[in-house]
Order: sequence, then structure tokens, then C-alpha cells
Amino acid sequence: MKLLDRLTKTWADTDSPFLIHCGTELKFSEIAEQQPVDLSSISAGDVVALIGDFDPASILTLLRLIDLGVIVVPLSVETAHEHEYFFQTALVDAVIHRNKVVRRESGARHELVDSLRQREHAGLVLFSTGTTGRPKAILHDLTLFLRRFETPRPALRTLNFLLFDHIGGINTLLHTLFNRGVVVAPEVRTVDSVLDTCRKYEIEVLPTTPTFLRLMLMSGAVPRRVPDCLKVITYGTERMDQPTLDALCELLPSVDFRQTFGMSELGIVRVKSEARNSLFMRIGGEGVETRIVDNVLQIRSESRMLGYLNAPSPFDAAGWYNTHDVVESKGSYFRVVGRTSDVINVAGLKFMASEVERVALGYPDLTLVKAIAKQNPITGQHVELLVQPAPGSPVDSERLLAFLKGRLQPHMMPKRIRVENIAIGHRFKRT
Repeated sequence: MKLLDRLTKTWADTDSPFLIHCGTELKFSEIAEQQPVDLSSISAGDVVALIGDFDPASILTLLRLIDLGVIVVPLSVETAHEHEYFFQTALVDAVIHRNKVVRRESGARHELVDSLRQREHAGLVLFSTGTTGRPKAILHDLTLFLRRFETPRPALRTLNFLLFDHIGGINTLLHTLFNRGVVVAPEVRTVDSVLDTCRKYEIEVLPTTPTFLRLMLMSGAVPRRVPDCLKVITYGTERMDQPTLDALCELLPSVDFRQTFGMSELGIVRVKSEARNSLFMRIGGEGVETRIVDNVLQIRSESRMLGYLNAPSPFDAAGWYNTHDVVESKGSYFRVVGRTSDVINVAGLKFMASEVERVALGYPDLTLVKAIAKQNPITGQHVELLVQPAPGSPVDSERLLAFLKGRLQPHMMPKRIRVENIAIGHRFKRT
């Protein structure tokens, strides 16, 4: 049965809305009846870039493309400056934007794409969001990817904060579709707008990022503007800091905070937090294995990608993927303390940049901080600390240094403090 037909049947006996977009409640049948895009020029096996968001036309077009058996490349307008690179790297045959189809025959071929065509399976291409190097094109077998949604699970009213080109955003959409939930598309991703939307539409689940939660906390909106309807806040895509989680848990005692963990290369894995105020978690689920090698997390997953379209495979001969996440273990739980690239080496003494950041965030009125390693001719490296103060709260560097000196070992002390705005990407992660 085609995906669109299957979902239409799933929603047939309910009048509940599936999507709330720009203030309009839409039932799934109302979306499925639309035909906003002429797909007559699209054939099975084509690689199609779909530039959109969680609006009715984009959602329906995505489902129709899956049924056609194409390899879909979901993109957002926020990455427009990289689209041409994405088109070339993913070997895109057609681009859909604003309900118009533009063919652009690539002429190039890739064995992984050809393997999907031979199996007559739909595919999904996502791009990595690493801060170093060009984004990698991650290819999934979408036919296999969809199987994880066959087991019914509870679905709460959810704000789809994560973007259309993010594996978390796609996962939220599909989970809601398969389980007859309600997804609300945010009009603007700002603290004020998100909280207003949560209140207006009685949002129960807010999936977001640690950086956004930090901005929410420092805005003064917590707890007074957080509506009582909000039951669960999930956070992922980057490392959370303990001071922020502690403050949120204290100010919002009725909200369940849950850590998520996922990498586009591995698909979505199931995570269980040790406690709502703990960064320790357990990763598992059907077809998922974990191990720790030299304090670095490795994962083997049946839902992993087929491979990169523009880079060698990162999996070893046994199928293990090195996440490059440095972890600390506690029984069957572990917490991510940083990335292997975040290790700073001062005169042979190694430590994580995250430890300096954790201490610095204990200083009053700092919105964001970032510790970075700088080359040093004597010690090899030293630490510089970027700090972004809360609005109207200037930072006294001498007082901050004194604060840090009482809490950090000498080799971890920053040699320089720079007061500036810390860059945040369109996914609300520090860049």
C-alpha cells in the first residue's frame, strides 16, 4: 500500500487536526486532497531537492515523492547560500520550490544511489552540520527508515521546532503522522514566539536545543511565561551543560526534561535519561548496540545510512560508527562530556573545553560561553574564553577571571577573555 493511502486510512475515522499551520487547523484528509505541485516530470529513482518547511504543501509533496520512489533531499530556505553545493553533491535531478518543479539533469551517477534504484526503494539525503569542512551528503534507504514507525506509540501535541532538513524534524513529522498526533508548525523560532505558540495551542512537547533553552532561561521568560500545558521538553543536537539543566529543572518542576541523541548517519536511536536533571543517558532500542573505546562512544545500528555521497564510509568492518563523542560512564549510563576535537592540551595536561564552559556558566548573567584552544609556542595550546553577557549586564573581565581562578586548575585558566556575541546557526546550535 502506498504511504499516502496508508496514512489516509490511518486518519479516516478521526476529525482531529493533524497540522496547525499559521493559525489554521488542518485535518490530514484536507491536506491529502490538495495537489499543489505537478509531479508529472518526476520519475522513480530521480533525486529531488524539496525546499520547504512544515507547511501543508511541503508535507504532501514529501509524501507523494516517497510514493513515487524518488530520493528526496529536504532543504530549508535558511541554507539557501549552500543550495548549489547541495544540488551538485547529491546529484539532484530536479528542484521543487514554491510549488514549481525545475529539472536540472546532473548527468553524474553514484553506486549507492544506483543501488536504491535497483531495489526500487525511496531514499533520503540529509546533510551533516559539522563546524569543520563541507557538509557530507548522508544517504538513507527511506523504505527501511519508515519501518521504525510501524510500531504504534503515544503521540502528544508537539511543536515541530527542528527544521525540515533535520533528521529530528523529519522524525517528529513521521511519528505524528503514523500515530495520529498533532504537530504545530512554529511561525517564528524566537523565545517569545515559541512560548506564545505553546500557550495558544496547548503544546505538550517542545523538542529543541540546549542553546535555545539557554536563551529561554536568560531571557527571564522562565518560569512565568512557560505555560502549564507543557509536559515534556526534549533537548539534543548538541551537548547540554549541567548548570542550564539544573536551573530549568528547579524553575519548571512539573516539566519532564528528556535528553535525545541522534546522528543523521545512524538514524534515530532510543534514549532513556537517568533522571530529568541528569545528563547521563542510556542508548538502545531494537537493532542498536553501543560500546565505549578509549572513552569514546561507538554505535552499531541497523537503521544506519547507506553511506556518504561525497566521502568514504565511516563504518569499520564490523559496522561500528565512531561518534567522536567523549563520554563518562556510570553503570549502564553515560554522559557526553565533549568531542574528541574539543580536547585541549596545555603543556601535556589534557582537559575538555566543556569543563571550562561549565564553570564559566556559573558566573551570573552570562547567556552563552565558548572555550577554544589557541596555539601557544611554549605550552602548545592555551584557552581563550568567549562570553556573551545577558542584555544590560556588562561583564567585568577581572571579576570573571577571579571567579574562574577559584574553580579551575591553573592550566585550565583562560589566557584571554573576549566579550562578544557567540554565533548561533539557523538550527539554534553554537557554531
